[in-house]
Amino acid sequence: MSARTLFISRLLGLYCLLMSLIMFTHKQAIVEIEGTLIHSPAMLFIGGLMTLVAGLAIVLSHNVWSGGVLPVVVTLLGWISLIKGLVLLWPGTTAGFWESFHYEQLFYVYASISFVIGAYLTYEGFTALRFPRFREHTH
Repeated sequence: MSARTLFISRLLGLYCLLMSLIMFTHKQAIVEIEGTLIHSPAMLFIGGLMTLVAGLAIVLSHNVWSGGVLPVVVTLLGWISLIKGLVLLWPGTTAGFWESFHYEQLFYVYASISFVIGAYLTYEGFTALRFPRFREHTH
């Protein structure tokens, strides 16, 4: 397992875990914040830029589609971030796209998905080198 995969796994894993915990404990505030962001072109643009840059950084540094589940999940999250960044930057698409996800009604489903992904990435990222099956072979 490459050091890059482990680093990105830890980074994304901890991010997802922390965000899901915030979501679980502050539902109404998060729903209000997200709703406000959708109607603020300036904030959408800034969020889109940050998401696009993060996605591009992952895709350009870690476009790995083999070697186990962990590297593929990290790569998929990079591509999802890149696409999300583009959607946020594309004028006029965000509100309709947002509504199609029924965010408020499915809030705890999304928080749970983030928690599960975060737990997986964090666990794998921090324990991979402890088990021989994950050790990188260098001859």
